[in-house]
This record gives sequence, structure tokens and C-alpha cells, in this order.
Amino acid sequence: MLITWLDICLGALGLYLVKAILSKKPPAALPPGPKKWPFLGNILDMPSTKEWLTFAEWGRIYGDVASVTVLGRPLIILNSAKIAIDMLDKKSAKYSDRPVLPMGGELVGWKNTMILVPYGDRFREYRRYFHRLIGSRHSMEAFHPAEELETHIFLQKVLAKPADLAAHVRRTAGAIILRISHGYELQGDHDPFVDLADKATEQFSLSTTPGAFLVDVIPFLKYVPAWFPGAGFQKTAKEWSNTLKEMVDMPYNFTKQQMADGIATPSFTSNLLEGKQLSAEEEFNIKWSAASLYSGGADTTVSAIYSLFLAMTLFPDVQKKAQAEIDAVIGNDKLPKFTDRSQLPYVDSLVKEVLRWNVVVPLAIAHRVQEDDIHDGFYIPKGSLVIPNIWHMLHDPRTYPNPSEFDPDRYIGGEGKVPQQDPRTICFGFGRRICPGLNLADASVFISCAMSLAVFDISKAVENGVEVTPVVNNTPGTISHPVPFKCSIKPRSAKAAALIQQDPGHIGV
Repeated sequence: MLITWLDICLGALGLYLVKAILSKKPPAALPPGPKKWPFLGNILDMPSTKEWLTFAEWGRIYGDVASVTVLGRPLIILNSAKIAIDMLDKKSAKYSDRPVLPMGGELVGWKNTMILVPYGDRFREYRRYFHRLIGSRHSMEAFHPAEELETHIFLQKVLAKPADLAAHVRRTAGAIILRISHGYELQGDHDPFVDLADKATEQFSLSTTPGAFLVDVIPFLKYVPAWFPGAGFQKTAKEWSNTLKEMVDMPYNFTKQQMADGIATPSFTSNLLEGKQLSAEEEFNIKWSAASLYSGGADTTVSAIYSLFLAMTLFPDVQKKAQAEIDAVIGNDKLPKFTDRSQLPYVDSLVKEVLRWNVVVPLAIAHRVQEDDIHDGFYIPKGSLVIPNIWHMLHDPRTYPNPSEFDPDRYIGGEGKVPQQDPRTICFGFGRRICPGLNLADASVFISCAMSLAVFDISKAVENGVEVTPVVNNTPGTISHPVPFKCSIKPRSAKAAALIQQDPGHIGV
């Protein structure tokens, strides 16, 4: 087996050398970066976990645009939001493709979802669907009642079992996204569709983590059969592909059956299917774009809302200030609604700070360069992968002083004070690959913040008479979450508890 793998690696090295010999001299130098080794490039420099921290350090050493080379392919690391906008927004025609990811994209199948679909007609069709239905705050208004209803149910579940906060957050995110994507109402606390989405999105994060699988470094290994020694990744890919297929097909078939029975709830999917004779390709695009919405919202929102409770545990003064604003504007006889948002500027700023302080997708998803470019004197070759280090952009002290502090006042101007940059211009990505569900995510985090702070006091847990201070730490992977933590969640008053226990169908009445 050792000889076989050596042959494979030597073959890859030979191909690389032939390519290097035949390549023409570049018109300019690549951006600076760690010293490259002959033949290997920077493969030994690549971090194995929490890559955003290493990339931020490279930015400190080499500048806001750095580069490394892995087996002949340049990786361009961007540590500046301005540069990311200049490249990925203003020159989006060159920078809107996605890399081919042999494990997560091809073998598992995530290349058919919005996040990894190559730039082209299918991508434009997906984007048109998203824009039409959730592309603006105004278009999101049709889904506000569902968001308010499910968030009220969330409050009831937290009141009953506060120790199960993480499970309640996950259930609620799944409930909201499934109502919107497929018109599906959850069946109990352990709903099969939510469990399926959780499983699939965890596998997405694992299968797309840079360097996690050798096949991503040596792509022709994808042709190696599963029985071949060392090809265990093929079995893993098949299992994960089956999970993804179920996640795509099951809710879609549910919606189609509900429509056939004349009882479908309006949703993203039913809206696109209603009254249309579709080709096989059109139906494929609708099914996979709906799955993109479902999977994209099921996990990312979980991370943001869970981090809200972590921040409120650690920064009680922020919580008190937000609650004072809610009390003054809303009172304590009803729960906040979306229509109150314009009157809650501090709570709105708190939402921004949640999205900055806890970066859900720290490195976004890499962009693939479609043609050679010269940017600020640096050569960006066709086929390069451009990685925006969103985590660093949102924790850069040049833009956000004291970045580890949770401070919503950053975004509120005043006499002699300029508001800091809205993190929503960064955290959802750049250019034509910006997250199409950004308005949905923003709405979900706002209503969770406003409703939860209206009725709950969140504080440090006490064990054996001692306060337990949570550690601020995040999981590795494409989608990052706060590590599990303990906190105390109690109703602010008997009146708040009664408000939570009202029939959710009477929100705001």
C-alpha cells in the first residue's frame, strides 16, 4: 500500500512539474506570504483547524492580501473588507465562481446547492428565485407571522426547560426555515426533517473543511474505488451523499403532496411550483434551491441565536440597556413584533453586534478566479482560490476597537461620534456570492433578540454557590458555533411568565 500511495504522490508531483515547466512567466508577482518550498509550495504551512486565526496572523506579517501555494494552486487570503469589496464586489465578473471541492462538492453532492453551485445559468436561476421571494425586507414581511409564532413557541420551551437551550434554538431555527421553505409544520421536538437538516449541515461543514480529506489535495483520488486500501473516504462520501439526497427530496415531496391534496401552506417551494408546467431541469432547480434555503438557514441561524445568549450571559449591562429600551417602547403587556423594529435602535444594534462578535462562517466559501487579474500590482492567476477572512475583518481593531467586547453602541452615532461599519456588509459575504438568505437571517436574529430580552433575564449559572463564567470559544469547520455553555434563564417577572404562556396564536393581540 505504501508503494501504491507513493506512486500516486509521485504522479501528482510529476504533473505539477510539467505544468510548472510549460507555464509562461507571470506578468507580476503573487501577493506575499510564507516561504514556499520546492515542489510542495506551502502545503506544510496550512493550518489544520481554525484556519482564520492563522490567516489573520499571516495578514499581520505579510499585509491584507497574502498568498500561499498548495500543489501549484494559489490561495489568496484577504484580511481587509475594503480589499474584499474592491475585488469580489467591484470585479465580480472575474471573482464569482466557486472552487470544485472533490469531497464535499462532487462526491457528496453539495455542488448542486446555492452555496457551491458553479457560476453560470443555474446559479443565476437560483438567485432569481431567492431575490423574488426573500430578496428584500419588504418581501420578508409575508413570513413575519411565522417567525413571530415560532419564536413565541421557543420562549415557552425555554421557560419549561431552560437547561435545553441549545436544543430549543435548533428546533426553532428548523421550524422557521421549514415553514418558509416548504410550508412544513414541525411534528414534535424531535422532528425528522430538522434532525435530517442538522445531520446534513454538520456533514457539509466537515466535508468542506480545507485539508480534511486527501482527495481535496489530490483530486484524481476521487476515481479510486471504495475497496482500494486507503479509500475509506469513498464510503464516507456515499453515506453523506445519501443523507443529502434525503434532505433534498423528503420536504420537497411533502410540499408536492400537500399541493396535490389542496392543503399546502404558502411557501418558497409552493410559490415556485404553483400553476406551472415544469421541465426536468426547472424542477431540479426549484428542488435544490429550496434545499439550499432549508439547509443554509437551519444551521447558520442556530449559531447566531445561541451566541446571543452567550453574550447576554457575559455582558449584563448590554442586556439591561436593551431591556430598558423594550420596556419604554413596547411596555410589558405584549411581546415585541417586527413592526416595532424601527423604534428599537439599540436592540437593532444588538443584532448587528451578535453577527459581528460571533462569526458564523469565518472564512465564507472560497471564490474561484475565472480569468487572470492584476490587483494592486499583484498577480491573481485564473483558477486561484480567494478566501475572505471574515472573522478577522469583523475583529480587526482598526475597524472595531476592542473587538472582543460586545458593544452595540458601536453602531449608534452621536455628537462627534461616527458609527462603526455595519457588520452585515461583511458577514454575509461579497459580490454575486453574497448569502441570498441574508434578510431571512437578519429577521430571525432580530425577533429572537427582541422577544427573548423582553421576557427573560439571562445570567451566569451558579453551581455549588459559585458562578460559572462561560468560555468564549468556537468550533472549527466551515460553519462555526459557540462551544456549549451553561447559563441561567429566568422570566423577568410573573407578568413576563404569563405573557410567555399565552396562546402563540394571539401574538400582539
